[in-house]
Amino acid sequence: MSLTRPRPLRLDGRFFKRGGERVFIKAVTFGPFPPDEVLDPEEEFPRIAASGFNTIRLYTAPNRHLLDTAAKHGLMVMVGLPWDWSRDFLNQSRILTEAELHYVDFLDQHAHHPALAALLVANEIPPDLVRWLGPSKVREALEHLIDVCRAEAPHLLVAYGNFPTTEYLEPRNADFTAFNLYLEDREPFARYLRRLQNIAGDRPVLITEFGLDTIRHSEQEQVDILAWHLRECLEAGIAGTTVYAWSDRWFNRGRRIDDWAFGLTRQDRSAKPALTALQASLPAIHTPRDALPTDESPVKISVVICTHNGGSRLHSCLPACLKLDYPDYEILVVDDGSTDQTKSIVEGFPRIRYIHQAHAGLSVARNRGAGETRGDIIAFTDDDCEPDRDWLFWLARAFKDPKVGAAGGPNLPPPARNVQEAVIAAAPGAPSHVLLSDTRAEHLPGCNLSIRREALQRVRGFREQYVAAGDDVDICWRLIDAGWTLAFAPAAFVWHRRRTSFLRYLKQQSGYGCAEALLFDDHPGRFAPGGIRWEGALYAGGPVSADAHAVIYHGPMGSSPFQNIATHVMPRRQVADRFAGPLADLLLHTADWLAPRLRGFSRWRHGGPLPQFRPPEALPKVYRDDVRNQAELSFATTDPQARTHLLDHLQSLHWQPRPGTEAWDLELKPYLLLTTLEILGHDFFVLRIRTLHPPGHLIQITRQLESAALDIGLHPVS
Repeated sequence: MSLTRPRPLRLDGRFFKRGGERVFIKAVTFGPFPPDEVLDPEEEFPRIAASGFNTIRLYTAPNRHLLDTAAKHGLMVMVGLPWDWSRDFLNQSRILTEAELHYVDFLDQHAHHPALAALLVANEIPPDLVRWLGPSKVREALEHLIDVCRAEAPHLLVAYGNFPTTEYLEPRNADFTAFNLYLEDREPFARYLRRLQNIAGDRPVLITEFGLDTIRHSEQEQVDILAWHLRECLEAGIAGTTVYAWSDRWFNRGRRIDDWAFGLTRQDRSAKPALTALQASLPAIHTPRDALPTDESPVKISVVICTHNGGSRLHSCLPACLKLDYPDYEILVVDDGSTDQTKSIVEGFPRIRYIHQAHAGLSVARNRGAGETRGDIIAFTDDDCEPDRDWLFWLARAFKDPKVGAAGGPNLPPPARNVQEAVIAAAPGAPSHVLLSDTRAEHLPGCNLSIRREALQRVRGFREQYVAAGDDVDICWRLIDAGWTLAFAPAAFVWHRRRTSFLRYLKQQSGYGCAEALLFDDHPGRFAPGGIRWEGALYAGGPVSADAHAVIYHGPMGSSPFQNIATHVMPRRQVADRFAGPLADLLLHTADWLAPRLRGFSRWRHGGPLPQFRPPEALPKVYRDDVRNQAELSFATTDPQARTHLLDHLQSLHWQPRPGTEAWDLELKPYLLLTTLEILGHDFFVLRIRTLHPPGHLIQITRQLESAALDIGLHPVS
């Protein structure tokens, strides 16, 4: 068989690309099927491809025939291999070891197949089990499994199939954020997509399951919900989505599933109306912006780049600006008194206007640029940035709301060329946006800052005393004080190479301290002892995920369907794998210690508040976290609701739920209790109970819990 020429799936900023072209992932789940009713890929994959899908998601290991058939029809394959992630895989190390061997064996056979595009190392680990094992430990186990897969197949993208009930479980080394999301109301769904864009940090977001059961809902409802689902994913700048499922035939945990029908095709393979509707829309969608309406009279945008001796950097910046895909824009370079070859470099590019001024500083240059342009929106970026080609498209959409005075998106580090650049990308103090909500910002960095001309004029432009930094913070605060909204557009990204050497990075941090002293003079009420008092969450590029000290809202007894982590500073980026090692660790530790001190001292030396460096406060503990004060009990059951029934029964015995941010279910002083339900097989479960108690109370609490378990029909496991 002659297979399609390999075109591996790659990351493209907040999106994916294949064969050098940006691609919107249009996936559908396929199987697993009952053993006697397996669908033939030779018959189904042509239908899937003709319907406009470009990817299939599998929950079991494909054979060579399936992969060959997918490649023949131009379909990518996203694979997840089953293993016992619904059991205690940390304390039963055999489980995780078998999972590793399973993936290694699969990749040894198929890693370089042209159809294979991505791996999902697990899917929806039960939230009560995650609480039981510890969120950070589970995350680290997933990261280890990702590392194992990456070592075998560095070219494949790898992620974890997450869902809102363990929102905090994002692996920090995954290539993209994969989320199963079943929300049947359009507005909450649209809001949660915006949240996912921020949970993901720098990464693309791929919806890996979404669908509607046509037993409990009508087939017309399935048509309607899939239509608005696709539209909202595109509007939010999501990198792709996955319809669950291709067929109503389903086999799970050793039995055929007949009590739901999520498929686009029925048991007899006939098409439901939803498939017919998708066939009319999916084939025309190739990139994330294809199906979004284009304005007949698009707002004119002026791109302004201010530079001082940045000629060498403009060689990358200006070509990227000329490739911007937007119908009405202009580009202006303001040369702030350069003494290098900036003028001749700019004049070598067509369609770019050049203005020279005597060296007066960044704010003066930005005001000059705004005054010399004609756009209703002025989009500022820096000479060390390369805007994504769709940058202006997404910025323009953010200004649809007349209350928006400014908009911007993330600035992403390009691939590092050496260890210093890799460390600087992960180091503290990066130019970052600060978010008040998932869509509203308190600060947008000047390297990705667009301002409505009317708003800029009302606040009288940039203040000239900010000659090198701080101008963006000042104008964002003044826009907010004037009643304007700052919109965050996660898909409107620029590539930003912060600094090329560690010494230049440290010099930058000292300069930021000087700028903060100027900000303190103009906005003293926005400072706390030791520095700026941000109201929002500071973006740092990493995915939002739990560490050992994370405060997570689980809901009473871990019952909330949306469990999230409380954070004011988002996790930072990691050092790129190829540069990780002792030197990177040393430089990063140096940056962690030295950069904030340089910044704080510089701020104080120029008239700002005195820096304060306090050690982290010790976390409170209810009891000493000592294994001598803990006990575990296990009970066998065939009831999948046994955990709920036990918790209800214990509450009738005067046990009280603990607060939703604590990792314990119930309390009956002086005891605390935590539960989880392990899934061992079809209709076979083990309910596990952990208690925390004062020394000498083991017999009392054990007898009480055994009696309560027997009351609801549970059987002790020795």
